[in-house]
Amino acid sequence: MREKSECNYSSSHPKHFIPRILILALLAFPIFPFSQSFDYGDALSKSLLYFEAQRSGRLPHNQRVRWRHHSGLTDGLEQGVDLVGGYYDAGDNVKFGLPMAYTITLLSWSVIEFEDEISAAGEYDHALEAIKWGTGFFIKAHTHPHVLWAQVGNGDTDHPCWQRPEDMTTSRRAYRVDEKNPRTEVAAETAAAMAAASIVFRKTKPQYSELLLEHAHQLFEFGDKYRGKYDESIEGVKGYYLSTSGYKDELLWGRVQLLAAMLPTEGKTKEEKQTLQEYKSKAEHFLCACLNMNNSTNVKRTPGGLLYTRRWNNMQYVAGALILLAAYSDHLRSTNQMLHSHKGSVGPTEILSFVVSQIEYILGSNPMGVSYLRVHHRGASATSYRDSKVFVGCMQSYHSWLKHNGSNPNDLVGALVGGPGLKDQFRDSRYNFAQTEACTYNTAPLVGIFAKLHALGNVNELQRGK
Repeated sequence: MREKSECNYSSSHPKHFIPRILILALLAFPIFPFSQSFDYGDALSKSLLYFEAQRSGRLPHNQRVRWRHHSGLTDGLEQGVDLVGGYYDAGDNVKFGLPMAYTITLLSWSVIEFEDEISAAGEYDHALEAIKWGTGFFIKAHTHPHVLWAQVGNGDTDHPCWQRPEDMTTSRRAYRVDEKNPRTEVAAETAAAMAAASIVFRKTKPQYSELLLEHAHQLFEFGDKYRGKYDESIEGVKGYYLSTSGYKDELLWGRVQLLAAMLPTEGKTKEEKQTLQEYKSKAEHFLCACLNMNNSTNVKRTPGGLLYTRRWNNMQYVAGALILLAAYSDHLRSTNQMLHSHKGSVGPTEILSFVVSQIEYILGSNPMGVSYLRVHHRGASATSYRDSKVFVGCMQSYHSWLKHNGSNPNDLVGALVGGPGLKDQFRDSRYNFAQTEACTYNTAPLVGIFAKLHALGNVNELQRGK
């Protein structure tokens, strides 16, 4: 749906092909024959730490990323609304509502599909905290059934500056969508996030789950009734999250998430079942494209084997595809089915083998021999606010931190960057943000995948020990 000049989130991202992540059954622990050459448990833990590093607002006492500190404490003050909290989407200090909502939707589905595996790894509470940090902000931002505060900050003033978030002097203006300025994409995407999160909290926090679902219904109704393109309302958003395909994809996405959230109590009409079946068929076509099983419309791969869609932040598409493949592999296994295509059929083990190959590429089994859980990040490159509270201005930060050739003084772990080019080439430079900037929606799908592979590795170890 849109494109960003740094981290791209566009309508061609895999959200448009997710089938249950809608209708999939939960994981049974099969024995999967692969050699665990990477520590997936450690990757899982670090991926959740990354979300703590992206927090805006007043940080809690149990904050584990200690080099971060409070920031954005006056967000919304100028407009008379409390917009403190939420996430920065990437290495900058703008709170873009659209990618934040997509992040929370994907993170929620990581937990829904792989809850047992995340729990077994001891990371369930951290995963729920990461989701709640986003939904708590959305509740604040949804001040009226037909009002949603969809952005805090302005990319045009923020991006020329390299200040750490604790020192921000750039504009913190907040932008809203309402009946007079309807913007369907962000309303429907936020509805999707609230609906998916309501499933996550249904057992542990039922009242909170109901609250999220109520917001989801209101937001979807608002976005559907008052239709308009997102990038025509919010100043400067076209340069970062451009609406290229319109809002119908977000409406479908939001409705699907609401159906998933209501499924246990409300069921589906005949028309809704037909719609979901058509959606499932599209999803399977996309999965076959990833597996190189279609006659012509397959996803490109680099010589090293990585799925490749585009130069700018290609890893967002890889990560989104992998959670679909991993979840659908579970669905096929639990229902004793195969995925059929023009070139034949493939089973759950083969699909999961491909997922493993992509994850291993990300973690270091690639022609460059590097892990792509690395970082282009403003805050990580700056002196920690906890170590030095001396204010550093916009231009000084550029000379002191952006142009500094040394390694970052702070460890930002678990952040999936844009990744290599079509020929597997990668240049590790802060100026090469197309390849080196990390985004929250890159990492969100990996939480579930890392948990699954960690669990499979443990099962294999137990099996070998018998």
